[in-house]
Amino acid sequence: QLVESGGGLVQAGGSLRLSCAATGRTFSNYAMGWFRQPPGKEREFVAAISWSGSSTDYAHSVKGRSTISRDNAKNTVYLQMNNLKPEDTAAYYCAARDSFEDITSSREYEYDYWGQGTQVTVSS
Repeated sequence: QLVESGGGLVQAGGSLRLSCAATGRTFSNYAMGWFRQPPGKEREFVAAISWSGSSTDYAHSVKGRSTISRDNAKNTVYLQMNNLKPEDTAAYYCAARDSFEDITSSREYEYDYWGQGTQVTVSS
């Protein structure tokens, strides 16, 4: 089970840190990703991290403003988002991918488990 938290309403230029807590499985075996779905749009890739944390990947739209990290001892993955923009408004989902290789993936269909999402709203 994946449970996201940390969403909310923030003004443009502000910051948020999203958390995703995993239960029920060996968290360190899974690569993790964050995706988002803006209102009226398809879900899109935001960031990903390999199971060891040694590799990360970001969507162009958030690169330089966001940092994905994980704490395997706490079974938690984080997404720190800075300098938020109104276009970052979306439901944010974390996802887990059972991966033998210590790599990232931006492909939604490669993820096995999904959280319920947390809403981020950025006001202008």
